[in-house]
Amino acid sequence: MSTTFEFRPAKDTDTARIWEIILQAKAQMLRQNKQQWDETYPAPQNITNDIDQGYAYVLCHKNIPIAYGAVVFDGEPAYECIEGEWLSVQSYVVVHRLAVADEMKQQGIATLFMQKVELLALEKGVHSFKVDTNFDNFYMHKMLDRLGFTHCGEVIYKRGSRMAYEKLL
Repeated sequence: MSTTFEFRPAKDTDTARIWEIILQAKAQMLRQNKQQWDETYPAPQNITNDIDQGYAYVLCHKNIPIAYGAVVFDGEPAYECIEGEWLSVQSYVVVHRLAVADEMKQQGIATLFMQKVELLALEKGVHSFKVDTNFDNFYMHKMLDRLGFTHCGEVIYKRGSRMAYEKLL
């Protein structure tokens, strides 16, 4: 399956498609009364910043982005204070703003994106993968469980607390 997909850094020319995917995800969360994202977050400037910082990655099928995520190797300040305990204290990769295009949902695309991030981390010599998600993001909880992540506690953002997970690679 993964041979028909390309995982790569996003380019400026991907911005419109990325924003379309983000808007689809936001609409789904609002329909389902989820608290992960709202009208103000993520915003277009988050995506622009991700691209500028080199964090933006896309998973493409037939050269069209079908999933997006910010893949960050610079750390996450909110992770410095966890209510709980991380599995390790070492360099890590974190994914933020993961979203899949509506027409590709329920096909394992988010899982494939996360697996590609794992491979990228290993290529960079990084052996820890951390992520956080809202308490009501059940799709993400299930996927993280299937991928072998361990729930480590909670991290706090201005917008509220999030469940924190880590996987050692």
